[in-house]
Amino acid sequence: MASPKPFYLLDPETLGISPEEAAEKKGAAQVAAQVGVDEVRSIDIAVCGSVAVNRSGARIGKGAGYSDLEVALLIEAGLVTEKTVIVAPVHQLQVIQDEIPETEHDFSVDYIVTPDEVIPCSTSPPERVGLGGPDAGEDRGNPGADAASAVVAVAARFNCPAADDLYRNRCDNQG
Repeated sequence: MASPKPFYLLDPETLGISPEEAAEKKGAAQVAAQVGVDEVRSIDIAVCGSVAVNRSGARIGKGAGYSDLEVALLIEAGLVTEKTVIVAPVHQLQVIQDEIPETEHDFSVDYIVTPDEVIPCSTSPPERVGLGGPDAGEDRGNPGADAASAVVAVAARFNCPAADDLYRNRCDNQG
């Protein structure tokens, strides 16, 4: 975030390397243009790294607050909205039962994806906040079908057996 252009724009049509390689910081740096927040398109799904998460969607990052700052910046810009789905892919051991203390600037996740299951988190997560504090904003609502499909894709990437069930349940609930 020390740069005025802190984001990488990854266009699947022009990658030149596999999506798996491009998803890594080193790969993204090789093939993607660095862009500022004003050049970022609206975000349907955000995949965030986490050290630990609980089933209500609270998360612990690496402790520096960079993810929280990035999400807050994107909320302020109107790019992360109530329709954006935030997913944490983690190992099952990283899903804890304990309460995780949260501040008003922490964001929660909508889904946790492990190699064994997809865990939908609380149906009413805390408000997402921008840089200026709590978003006077909007009801999170239900993620759209496209975002649900993206969650299923993340689950499938981890060979999660629950991916098919999740997809069927989301489709049943959408129609």
